[in-house]
Amino acid sequence: MNKTKAMDILKKNTMIIALVLVTLFFTWRTGGNMLLPQNVFNLIAQNAYVFILATGMLLCILTGGNIDLSVGSIIGFVGAIGGAMMVNMKTNIWLAIIVMLVVGTLIGAWQGFWIAYVRIPPFIVTLAGMLIFRGLSNVVLQGKTLAPIPEHYSAMFNQFVPDFFDGGNFNITCMLVGIIATIIYIGMTLFGRISKAKKGYEVPAMGGTIAKLVVVSAAILAFMFRLAQYKGIPNVLIWIVVVVLIYNYITSRTRTGRYFYAVGGNEKAAELSGINTNKVYFIAYTNMGFLSALAALVVIARLNSANPTAGTNYEMDAIGSCFIGGASAYGGIGTVPGVIIGAILMGVINLGMFIMGVDANYQKVVKGGVLLLAVIFDVVSKRKTA
Repeated sequence: MNKTKAMDILKKNTMIIALVLVTLFFTWRTGGNMLLPQNVFNLIAQNAYVFILATGMLLCILTGGNIDLSVGSIIGFVGAIGGAMMVNMKTNIWLAIIVMLVVGTLIGAWQGFWIAYVRIPPFIVTLAGMLIFRGLSNVVLQGKTLAPIPEHYSAMFNQFVPDFFDGGNFNITCMLVGIIATIIYIGMTLFGRISKAKKGYEVPAMGGTIAKLVVVSAAILAFMFRLAQYKGIPNVLIWIVVVVLIYNYITSRTRTGRYFYAVGGNEKAAELSGINTNKVYFIAYTNMGFLSALAALVVIARLNSANPTAGTNYEMDAIGSCFIGGASAYGGIGTVPGVIIGAILMGVINLGMFIMGVDANYQKVVKGGVLLLAVIFDVVSKRKTA
């Protein structure tokens, strides 16, 4: 393997390498507590909303580096509506869920209209939305916290998949799912490589592919092993996996997904090729509203309440995860798996510093520094390849 190929492999897997190194660092600094089964579960439970929001934020960023600042406030507002319906009005939980998802989608469509068809800058529209919906969430809740959320609702997100093999203190079902997921991942990676080679496309060096397979497979098995030692697969992980798989398919396998990259790469060229760029923008922000509502479902279930401050600064976690995960500040570049790795990296940093007892203010400094470095890396890389 020549030096150029080695550097290319290193560049493509920078985030995976960084995630492994950061995890090892915090494992060392916390005396191994970082990887305790309950902390591995906490990493998923505490960052579930980040995975969902970051997946939607990616589509907005792909259209040209645009972001949605309103998602945290939408979560607060949609959560307030759901809380009021379930706690105060004793509404059926399924009706409340439908209303929450519809409201979130309509908010996204409302913002998408101004961005796509009136061409008001996304920063202005979503900044206005951030203020409007934060205010409305307080109006709905009247400054109070509504609790508790019905148990049947919370169970959909907070409970665990039962162990069908009754493994006692070790969840056999969880471990089997991990093994099956690893086999599927290896098979799909190798099949995709063979398929590309047959069609004459350039494929990565085999050594790099094998190294990536080993690292990712080991991570999946270790992760599921730790969950199996706790209570097994949390329901919220299933929601996350479904969202990630659907949006990864959309962005990598569908015509609509290719449109996002085309618009972000060169909007004028995309228009000339027949792409309705207005529609692409509209879909991106409408979808962001829908996923914000889905994140609101997860958040109020975890908090077991609807409160006026829910969702505060959540947009920053989502945006940071996208840029750290390889999305370009200029648009047109980024993947769902990359964004998820970025979200996990942010979660590991947060959890590691919390276990170490690092002051909350310094935690913000570190997160801001990591985000700045990721964007600097992106900008400098673009200049070198220009």
